[in-house]
Amino acid sequence: MSLVTLLPFIVLIGAMFLMTRSAKKKQQQAANMRNEMQPGTGVRTIGGMYATVKEVNDDTVLLDAGPGVELLFAKNAIGAVLSDDEYNRIVHGIEHDLKSDADIVPDDASSLTETDASAADASDDKSVDLGKKAEPADATADEPTVDAAPAEAKADEQAKKSDGGSEAK
Repeated sequence: MSLVTLLPFIVLIGAMFLMTRSAKKKQQQAANMRNEMQPGTGVRTIGGMYATVKEVNDDTVLLDAGPGVELLFAKNAIGAVLSDDEYNRIVHGIEHDLKSDADIVPDDASSLTETDASAADASDDKSVDLGKKAEPADATADEPTVDAAPAEAKADEQAKKSDGGSEAK
């Protein structure tokens, strides 16, 4: 056999080796993370539940999910061990890294409206121009204006085009 025929097999075996090596690394990191769990740490299960570790055994973990709620999980069901800051931020909504001089964005739009009484008074004095032109008093509603005729013709053409013929049915 020549080297050319063996080359694809060598490349395939090398790729499989690299993939299994990275998977083993990830599994080892997950196992180390689960072994470092201690009572009082916050965790997230693979199902997405956040809880506090109450007791750690060889293969199981007792989690405190709330007042009076204790759940027994397999260690493999722990998806992530969270830091105290991250757990408090997610579960309790407590932020430790807030800057005191940062602008606080309100939950509603009340800050977008004017609260100044003088601004409200000033807006009442001005009339709003909506771009309408005043109609002459002698014009009647029955007589179409010169500008209305081309608009009606265009509307009739659009209706004929959208009706569809026999080929559309």
